[in-house]
Amino acid sequence: MYITNQPELAGIAEQAGVDRVFVDLEWIGKAERQGGMDTVQSRHTIEDVERIRTAISRAELLVRVNPIHEAGKDRPGSGAEIDRVVKAGADLIMLPFFHTVQEAAAFLKLVGGRARTVLLLETAEAAEQVEELVRLPGLDEVYIGLNDLSLSLGKRFLFEPLADGTVERLCRRIQEVGLPYGFGGIAAPGGGAVPAERIIREHYRLGSSRVILSRSFYRPGEPFDSAEARAVFQQGVAAIRQVEAECQTHADFFLHNMRCLRQAIQSAAGSL
Repeated sequence: MYITNQPELAGIAEQAGVDRVFVDLEWIGKAERQGGMDTVQSRHTIEDVERIRTAISRAELLVRVNPIHEAGKDRPGSGAEIDRVVKAGADLIMLPFFHTVQEAAAFLKLVGGRARTVLLLETAEAAEQVEELVRLPGLDEVYIGLNDLSLSLGKRFLFEPLADGTVERLCRRIQEVGLPYGFGGIAAPGGGAVPAERIIREHYRLGSSRVILSRSFYRPGEPFDSAEARAVFQQGVAAIRQVEAECQTHADFFLHNMRCLRQAIQSAAGSL
């Protein structure tokens, strides 16, 4: 998946083999809790959803809405927001930063089967209720968000929940009910604070089938250079697919990779 509200960039990502384009409407409370982190804090709009819908054909359109909220003078309530996202053509709608089963159930009821649903599991409270959450009627997928989850758990580095067994525990609970899931983000192979190749292999070990391309994968400059973007996506996605192909034929190295990955994460966390 790749997060963008730029139609031309969405088309380039799709052509390079990105499976989903991700429009991010979430803003309520996000800047306050992620202040100082190098994370994507978008202010995309419903008009961006409409523009991206017309810019892609093969890739799916995923839209992250705001956490469950009431209407205010500067915002529609969750019901109205979800209605607009459905009308704009979202294939999937994601609920972020929820804490209770009741919030998740309310979201699923508001969507009402009009699009596929994704719960973004990124709070300690939600993680403790994972067994109830994954059995909610109308839920299609789960994604584990490492930025907020690491903050919620009091960690210093976003990949620490991947090293301490938290992500594996959550993946196994989701796996039990047969829902597809994913977690975190990756840079292009050869980059990232933790080697992207090791993270991709850990996705395979844990049965994950979804991942977000992080900001370090590609940050569009000003002015936007379409030729540069096309080269970055073609090379980067091809490199990821190559690592995936290796995972299909070298499954015996997953445990060794897990140990090396955990060492890399602990080293990166220790340097903060």
